[in-house]
Amino acid sequence: QVNLQESGGGSVQTGKSLRVSCKVSGFNIGDSCVGWFRAAPGKEREGVAALSPGSGVADYAGSVRGRFVISRENANAMMFLQMDNLKPEETGIYYCAVKMEEYGGGFCPLGSHEYTYWGQGTQITVSS
Repeated sequence: QVNLQESGGGSVQTGKSLRVSCKVSGFNIGDSCVGWFRAAPGKEREGVAALSPGSGVADYAGSVRGRFVISRENANAMMFLQMDNLKPEETGIYYCAVKMEEYGGGFCPLGSHEYTYWGQGTQITVSS
């Protein structure tokens, strides 16, 4: 059974930083795309960042580029999202996900429908 568990969510003020983690069990993420997604209140879930296996090619949503960094530790089956200069509109539930299909090269997708395994999510609240 595959399980993803996020941690590190919480409440911060505008401009502050937060780092969320995701522990994966039951699946080897070493050859897979991994991603972070968020669901803001009243909005659909959107891709925030994705990271390829191997050389680790990262892609980001335009709104977070330059402020967020996605990373992974394959040996520990973990992924991370470092978020700097957070904004109130980035409040929401943040999810980690793993794409089961074989990596085909290039950027990993930011579309949620591409991902197979999901965590339960962790709440992040950014107050002004």
